[in-house]
Amino acid sequence: MKEAGLKLLSFPPDSPPLSIISAAKIAGIDLPIQTSSSASSPALSFSNGLKLHGNYVILRYIGRLAPIPNFYGDNAFHAAQIDEWLEYAPTISCGSEFENACGYMEVYLEKRTFFVSHYFSIADIAIWSGLAGTGQRWESIRKSNKYPNLVRWYNSISAEYSNPLMEVTALYVGKKGLGKPVAAKSKEVKNVTADSSDKAKAGSRSSSEIDLPDAEMGKVRLRFAPEPSGFLHIGHAKAALLNQYFAQRYHGEVILRFDDTNPTKESNEFVENLIKDVETLGIKYQKITYTSDYFSKLMALAEKLIKEGKAYVDDTPREQMQKERMDGIESKCRSNSIEENLKLWKEMIAGSERGLQCCLRGKLDMQDPNKSLRDPVYYRCNPIPHHRIGSKYKIYPTYDFACPFVDAEEGITHALRSSEYHDRNAQYHGIQEDMGMRKVHIYEFSRLNMVYTLLSKRKLLWFVQNGKVDGWDDPRFPTVQGIVRRGLKIEALIQFILEQA
Repeated sequence: MKEAGLKLLSFPPDSPPLSIISAAKIAGIDLPIQTSSSASSPALSFSNGLKLHGNYVILRYIGRLAPIPNFYGDNAFHAAQIDEWLEYAPTISCGSEFENACGYMEVYLEKRTFFVSHYFSIADIAIWSGLAGTGQRWESIRKSNKYPNLVRWYNSISAEYSNPLMEVTALYVGKKGLGKPVAAKSKEVKNVTADSSDKAKAGSRSSSEIDLPDAEMGKVRLRFAPEPSGFLHIGHAKAALLNQYFAQRYHGEVILRFDDTNPTKESNEFVENLIKDVETLGIKYQKITYTSDYFSKLMALAEKLIKEGKAYVDDTPREQMQKERMDGIESKCRSNSIEENLKLWKEMIAGSERGLQCCLRGKLDMQDPNKSLRDPVYYRCNPIPHHRIGSKYKIYPTYDFACPFVDAEEGITHALRSSEYHDRNAQYHGIQEDMGMRKVHIYEFSRLNMVYTLLSKRKLLWFVQNGKVDGWDDPRFPTVQGIVRRGLKIEALIQFILEQA
């Protein structure tokens, strides 16, 4: 049946249906309005003569009609949850129940951005309108920050839909002036945004003065290479956004590469969510690659280095090896013959009991003051199946060995690395030289550290595995999904990151 046209929304002069009017304005639905002293409740008239009566009956209709995804839920269960909140909303306007309702919603919103699922819906509009409709009573609580989660949610909705909501509160909320605090907040947000835009522009000008070494317009190729052992967090976001910034500035491209060299910690779940997070940040990558795509070439190259005397197999226990590297003491295996090294290398490839005791090390300089150059490990045994290629391999390259090769192999012109890797830059180029590969330029940026916030994936994983949080998207987590679920806008996150560059 063809949908009849909306004709008129009528309601008592002293009881404007804020939720209906707000929902219609947010959805861009043209809704003619008329007050009627004879009306006892809101009524929506249609061009065919039919009518709908009642605040939440009409709000549900608007929710179904609106061109906003999930406005009335994305499935039957979420629609039922929305109905529950529509039934609860009138409690807010009951004088004696107001504080209890605020307290209940404060606890409910502790780990939520919206009232139902992860989407803005008519449930949020109903609650927002209920609070705004109490006028000065809510504004007093809002200023006192007595209910921080509730205020955070309310302010987020107010800022996101400032124009339509400011118009509704100015016209319909109580006495003159009661709608102005929301409007003032919206103006404040607008001014902050304007200031931030100015800062962002200034930041862009500042960043544009920092050149990538030997960069040629149209020939720059960068890569963002996360390890698929967790979700993307705010620290990774900085690297991803800087890669995109320079790619756009030099009319180049970015490759999204997964550094999947440690099957113990990696999974397809992390790969899928990293792709989702990168796309959430608006990163435009040219293609997706995996370090595991190059395993056969890396193994062949490792064997070549053994034959050239540039690498050797070492069975020194890990703790002893670490101590020897710190003290500049050469391993007893460093003088092994090429034949012995190749024999042990085959044991490693087979994953035998003898092979599991060994690792492959590069033969660089054990006396170098830069300890990263003291015969770093190139390969380790790991019998755990890989999330992409199963049990094909029993040995895996380290990041230090694989990254210089894959960067050169994929035609990367500039590798963006945080300053924590500064001491490894000489190692990176030294390995490329031993491999006979093209030198890739390194551009360093400062690592993003935050107080009272964990950015270690290992520590974040502990919270997930021990049930201390809902998951990687817990709103208390510094992950991109957690931040978004908390209510922070991606635009704000991007602006924050670029201002740190």
